[in-house]
Amino acid sequence: MRIAVGMSGGVDSSVAAYILTQQGHDVIGITLRFQKEHCDENSRVCCSPKDVQDARLVCDTIGIPHLTLDWEELFKQRVIDYFIKSYKTGLTPNPCAICNKDVKTAFLGFYLKKTADIDYLATGHYVVKEGSIIKRAKEKDQSYFMALIPKKSIEYLMFPIGHMPKSQIRQIAQGAHLPVANKIESQDVCFLKGMNLEDYLSQFIEEIPGNIIHIATKKILGKHKGIHRYTIGQRHGLGVSYNSPLYVIEKDVENNILYVGEKEYLLKDSITLADYNALEDFKENNMYIQIRYNAKPIKIRFIEKTQDHILVHLEEPASQVAKGQIGAIYHEDTLLGGGIIS
Repeated sequence: MRIAVGMSGGVDSSVAAYILTQQGHDVIGITLRFQKEHCDENSRVCCSPKDVQDARLVCDTIGIPHLTLDWEELFKQRVIDYFIKSYKTGLTPNPCAICNKDVKTAFLGFYLKKTADIDYLATGHYVVKEGSIIKRAKEKDQSYFMALIPKKSIEYLMFPIGHMPKSQIRQIAQGAHLPVANKIESQDVCFLKGMNLEDYLSQFIEEIPGNIIHIATKKILGKHKGIHRYTIGQRHGLGVSYNSPLYVIEKDVENNILYVGEKEYLLKDSITLADYNALEDFKENNMYIQIRYNAKPIKIRFIEKTQDHILVHLEEPASQVAKGQIGAIYHEDTLLGGGIIS
């Protein structure tokens, strides 16, 4: 089979390419360049010029061709601009899930199917695919980031390392003498380039101080430094004193008000998802919703569907439900779909 591998320059995608090559497939490495500036060596980000070089070195090592696509402008339009606009409107976006849908996974696969006649696009995600069904990986599960990918795109995706533990990936890389065998993992949002989130956003969003108000008493407790600097559920850094711990409950962007309150005001009995992407049908029981990466899944009582959104009713109230984040719905370990929390 002719398989393109989306190579970030990290060990996971490198081992994915190596495994497919060893299986005898016609493999080509594809790396997307999202920025031309070099990052600080201590920044744990992906998609930098250094990562492009690393991906090329890996391809040379395992003897496959490598191609770099300069998608800096596409990435800016579909991910960075979306990210900034979301914060301007008081949302807390998940850029990695948007990127997987609109740039580096679903769209890249579609693009290569049309232009390079590939059979599959493989990635280094920790995801298990059984037929056309997406399931959780047992270790370092990343299926959450697949929640927005259209069903038709799942058909031409593959995840060669999804069933493997990280320790095995390192062993394979070391045994194959891959130059990235001991490379540290990228963890930060790539386009922040190691910057603090608030400092990055301040380049694009004017910092206008406003009132911090208790959501129940309506009493003004202090001033915030700019509403984009805060997220739902945040406790530290509010700069106000009170007789009990306070959390960010709501952000009123139009009136520039930050509402805070005790933890009970964070609790939600239901979650609304917009732009829902259905991968599998809902089930009668054992369904869960995950509202952040690495967050504990929350058991679902039942789901209401309307023309514009779905309303997920929970078995127990959930906290830190932030508008703009991704809500991924599972039946046991199977990903059923996902949408934007609204």
